[in-house]
Amino acid sequence: MRFQEFVSELKRRRVIRALVVWGIATFAVLQVFEPVMHGLRLPDWTLSFVVVVLGLGFPITAALAWVFDLKATGIERTVSPEPAADPARPHGPARLRLSLLLLGLGAVAAAPGIVYFFVWPGGERHPTAATAAGQVTPAAPSIAVLPFVNLSSDKEQEYFSDGIAEEILNALAQVEGLRVIGRTSSFAMKGRNEDLRAIGQKLNAANLLEGSVRKAGAKVRITAQLIEAAGGSHLWSQEFDRELTDVFAVQDEIAHAVVAALKLKLLPAASQEPRTTDAGAHDQYLLGLAFLARGSGGAYQRAVTALDRAVKLDPGYAPAWSALARARFWAADQSVDGNPRLEWPLALAAAEKAVALAPGRADGYFARGAMRESTLQDWAGARADLERARALSPGNPGIQTQYASLVAALGRLPEAISILKEAAALDPLSADIPAMLSTVYLGTGQLPLAEAAARSALELAPEHGRAARNLGFALLLQGRLVEAQVAFHRSSNSFFVAVGDVMVEHSLGHAAASQRALDGVLATPYVRQGSYQVAQAYAWRGEAGRAIEWIGHAIDEHDAGLNYLSYDPFFRPLRADPRFAALLRKLKLPVD
Repeated sequence: MRFQEFVSELKRRRVIRALVVWGIATFAVLQVFEPVMHGLRLPDWTLSFVVVVLGLGFPITAALAWVFDLKATGIERTVSPEPAADPARPHGPARLRLSLLLLGLGAVAAAPGIVYFFVWPGGERHPTAATAAGQVTPAAPSIAVLPFVNLSSDKEQEYFSDGIAEEILNALAQVEGLRVIGRTSSFAMKGRNEDLRAIGQKLNAANLLEGSVRKAGAKVRITAQLIEAAGGSHLWSQEFDRELTDVFAVQDEIAHAVVAALKLKLLPAASQEPRTTDAGAHDQYLLGLAFLARGSGGAYQRAVTALDRAVKLDPGYAPAWSALARARFWAADQSVDGNPRLEWPLALAAAEKAVALAPGRADGYFARGAMRESTLQDWAGARADLERARALSPGNPGIQTQYASLVAALGRLPEAISILKEAAALDPLSADIPAMLSTVYLGTGQLPLAEAAARSALELAPEHGRAARNLGFALLLQGRLVEAQVAFHRSSNSFFVAVGDVMVEHSLGHAAASQRALDGVLATPYVRQGSYQVAQAYAWRGEAGRAIEWIGHAIDEHDAGLNYLSYDPFFRPLRADPRFAALLRKLKLPVD
């Protein structure tokens, strides 16, 4: 049978029309089902199931269209022409072979999608958090420390139970060969009444540590249990009754017991590091960590207040000093009405104090390395500190993310992407990691991936100011101007919103509106602390001289945005300008 006759028969029986309708309906179902699935927190296999059913619908639709026809009078069997009327039409065995051929073609067409979603569930359907962050399933033993339940009569003590879990998590992160899921992802499970198997799958963790804390006066009861996530079986459980002054010993004891249950080597001698004997200082430290984790400007300032109390109660408390350094930096960085340069020296001094008190702890080097990179542009010093922190705590995703920021600043973008993918595997529900990844993807020109990573960060933390700004950048560079303006206005940082308006209005050809927005930015109090963003706006408007002038201001102010200068896509038109190259050399950044 000739191919043309086969096609003619498909048209006569309206098979092609039916398959077109099937394709449109399938696309519509997938577009509706996927967001509904995520909104209802349905397991990932439900989408695979729907795809399989829709894939099987292809051969079934083809077969039904071949046999039946939909008419005004109802569904009728398609009438085959008499052989005498058209000798070229297939009949008898030929018609049977044609039907089988059609079914076979339908099955072959549907097979790739079915195999992709059913046999190979790790396939990536679109560039979301999985592709943007490159999550993988390492072979190393893994554990997630879930937030401990607060059973105290005072519900305001919840920060204490969270702090106990975080301290145990930090201790386990120092164990070589044990992959510990990051705090952000683990604590995202707080308050969710989900099956432990589902939690293990979401966090990509083989083991879960959960527990409860009951605090009464100067006594505390901590219950902990280690669970194998896939089967739900209990590997170990124990209850600890201690005085609050012994709470550190309890944390170490639990961590050692978990390691023993996992048959790994014991923890390093972390328990010999400086610890506070002041219960009040420890209480304020945990309160500060709780505020620090919230990520908003007001919460950062409250974290500074609590951690400042902690170090005043116990000036030798190294973990509180390192946390205070990070809180001071972020409180100053996110302030829209203050001068960060007044706070940054205090933050650096706190980090120096943490390192001096506990040279064997990673967090002091982490804090100092971040400060050296972001406020001093001391790349060599930052690298030494962050590499030391990575060696002391290789499973800490926060340290990995900060180190990726440093290597990106030095022009090693592929390496930064690789490190961020590793960090995402450790902390898959962290918004900071895809936010940073979107920044690097912008630098490499991979705009769809930058957009996807920024959207992932906003799904995890809708108030994330930098992620919304990066989404606006990605859309602006793709020429999707209206979408870009909407994205900029999602940012919780009003300065980012205003600079976004300058850039979008310019691209829309609204010169007067762009200038009005720029005048508003320049009238902002402490605008010199946002010099880097002003330089970006001028560069986008094609005003190279003013852009270079404001980059100079950024250098004078030690603007943290200078971390992006060597790979910022908005400064690509300036790369041939010798004045721009001179600024890069001044900062000891790569010129090429």
